[in-house]
Amino acid sequence: MKIQLVDFLVIIAYLVLVTVIGLVLKKQAERSKNDYLLGGKSMPYWMLGVSNASGMFDISGTAWMVAIMFIYGVKSIWLPWLWPVFNQIFMMVYLSIWLRRSNVSTGAEWMLTRFGNKADAQLSHKIIIAFALLSCLGFMAYGFIGLGKFIEIFIPWPVVQPFIPFILAPEYVAHTYGIIFTLFTVFYSLLGGMKSIVWADLIHYVIMVFVSFAIAIIAMNALADHGSLPVPKGWTDLFFGKNLDLDWTGYINEVNEKISADGFNPFGYFFALMTAKGILSSLAGPAPNYDMQKILSTKSPREAALMSMIVNVVLLPTRYLLIIGIAVLGLLFYKDINISSPAGQDFERILPAVLNAYIPSGLLGLVLVGLMGAFMGTFAGTFNAAQAYMVNDIYLKSFNPNASNTQIKKMNYLTGLVVVAISISLGFFAKDVNSILQWIVSALYGGYIAANVLKWHWWRFNSNGFFWGMFAGILSAMVLPYIFPDTVPLYYFPIILILSALGSVLGSLMTPATDTEVLKKFYKNVKPWGFWGPIHEAVIKEDPTFLANGNFKMDMFNVIIGTIGQTSITALPVFAVLMMPVEAGITTAVLGLCIIILWKTWYQKLPAA
Repeated sequence: MKIQLVDFLVIIAYLVLVTVIGLVLKKQAERSKNDYLLGGKSMPYWMLGVSNASGMFDISGTAWMVAIMFIYGVKSIWLPWLWPVFNQIFMMVYLSIWLRRSNVSTGAEWMLTRFGNKADAQLSHKIIIAFALLSCLGFMAYGFIGLGKFIEIFIPWPVVQPFIPFILAPEYVAHTYGIIFTLFTVFYSLLGGMKSIVWADLIHYVIMVFVSFAIAIIAMNALADHGSLPVPKGWTDLFFGKNLDLDWTGYINEVNEKISADGFNPFGYFFALMTAKGILSSLAGPAPNYDMQKILSTKSPREAALMSMIVNVVLLPTRYLLIIGIAVLGLLFYKDINISSPAGQDFERILPAVLNAYIPSGLLGLVLVGLMGAFMGTFAGTFNAAQAYMVNDIYLKSFNPNASNTQIKKMNYLTGLVVVAISISLGFFAKDVNSILQWIVSALYGGYIAANVLKWHWWRFNSNGFFWGMFAGILSAMVLPYIFPDTVPLYYFPIILILSALGSVLGSLMTPATDTEVLKKFYKNVKPWGFWGPIHEAVIKEDPTFLANGNFKMDMFNVIIGTIGQTSITALPVFAVLMMPVEAGITTAVLGLCIIILWKTWYQKLPAA
């Protein structure tokens, strides 16, 4: 165990600081429901953007990204398109603006602006609550597992066991550590609500910037001393063909087994399917989790778009400095680090193993604070979103619509405890980080896509269609893993998509259309592009000056340019740490061109408010 007293002091100082933030902001959070769940919609966009980015800088995701960088090299930059990482570009360009115009508190409440308040509209409201809670609990379990595996490296259980009055099976050590830090996170999240989460995230991000640069410099010095990396041909290539063509034989033979188990070959086919799924997922808009809550917390539609821009700018370069730095150190010193587990070599342990072995005391404490803070930010933001759905969309809508502020405050605390208890329970059933991540992004979100694309773009789509589309998608996402137990979830995503699309279309066409007045109000307020002809004609009869949204082509152009820019800003720190000046120079030039284009075609055309 390399962690020293100075590292413990750094960790304790951070925990005290975020606790103080929660205590200081407790009174502000208790003023109203919106103050607790959305920070009163008073925070500047850059703070919300940094907070959102900080929440995405989680331990579990970072450990997975370090593992795939180690295994797949520079090509691994494409694999986060599984999530998909470029959905932030769609939101930056136009979707955050559309969403913020609704002026609601949650994604479920948004459904009432699209489908109205009548009895049939309640179906869409209820199914999105079910989806939101499933995804929030899944992400919380995912973060919970990642944190436990991370801490286990630094504080081995044999050191702790003599002080514990019971024997713990080795496979549950990570879960136990996860519970300890989860409970602490719940404490400050419950106290200060959204504002305490944002302020804690801001502090965490500043720490992570320092940590990421420090680790990148350590990795570059180590690489300079060794001269080259022990990697197979093609590892440093960004682009690829039909297959990966990475053969680790003679380098680290176990990696070949991991590549085979991941099922990403043929990579060209996998990439095409991943990109298609990612585009559809991005068109659907943000999922009802902490990302959506941050958008709804902004002051205006313009600031919502700028917040999503900030996420891309502050998250990717910092995160990839850390990822490539750890991957380089892992490759150079692979024989000296221990990443074994009861199930064999666990490449998700590379991150903590490298930190434990090669980061000096003091800096190690900051690294641990940064990554634990990342977990806390991810967990706290998702926790806040789950609370929002349970309080705003279940308790206030169905049980006590006239609840007093005191009753709402008590319910926030009660639902928070329920949410964390369920997420911890789910965490005990998760095999590893990658398995739960793959299920969330490829299966569960696959069931979300069809209905949520149609809700923006097709006037005839109604609440019944939304319900049956989501129901078919969620049900198939839960059943298909048992039908195809050894299949990567992305490969059966088309089945989920087809079933969900059929449920959406048939459910809409076999039931009456949404009330025209509701659709006109939504169309005039949100101003989406798509198949809104009959509603547009009805609006024009009442208001001949109304102009339809004709920005589809320009929005898609900006999405393409933005995605190229996002990929460039991701690849740049990787090429810099690997000391590949030609590739870094080309990437910088591409990024600069993208910035100039977006300045003219996107930024200067944003709404004034």
